[in-house]
Amino acid sequence: MAARVPFLVLAIATSAALAAAGARAASAAWRIDPAHTSVGFTVDAVGFPRTKGTFSKFFGKISLDFARPERSSVAFRVSAASVDVGSPSFDDYLRTDAFFDVAKFPDIDFVSTSVRMVDPTHAEVTGDLSLRGVTRPITIEVAVDRPPSRDARRLGFTATGSIPRLAYGMNAGFPAISNDVVLTVTTAAIAP
Repeated sequence: MAARVPFLVLAIATSAALAAAGARAASAAWRIDPAHTSVGFTVDAVGFPRTKGTFSKFFGKISLDFARPERSSVAFRVSAASVDVGSPSFDDYLRTDAFFDVAKFPDIDFVSTSVRMVDPTHAEVTGDLSLRGVTRPITIEVAVDRPPSRDARRLGFTATGSIPRLAYGMNAGFPAISNDVVLTVTTAAIAP
């Protein structure tokens, strides 16, 4: 149910690059700063408080083209086993085949396919999210938290979206546990 986080992070990074349009002329490979990145999710369930969780292990690459944001791209990988909802026993359950099935599918991958600037500080990043052996397109909304300047070495972003877990074979607990998993990713990208 928490598997939607990785693509958000990817989307955020891509969006940030796009939002900085005009700051740099050429495409450059920026890196996600793990110390300033949080990949989180929330899910609702009938009769229980909202569950919040994070993923602690991830890796991403971002190619930013500020002159032509549509040429920017992101690839992001999250370790499904790094899920953390604050309960070791529930974390272990989420790692089973009822949810992430980390024994068969250890990684959650996102690869962007397009970036569209909505305005100077907002973008829509579309890409393919692969989770539990299923690959589906998703679109993430990205906001630039730290606007770029001509000499910017770091850009901050927040990405949000909602993923239908049933589409990825995560059927456990439905309908008591909602289909929609809300993702929020905050991150900083560092210039090369």
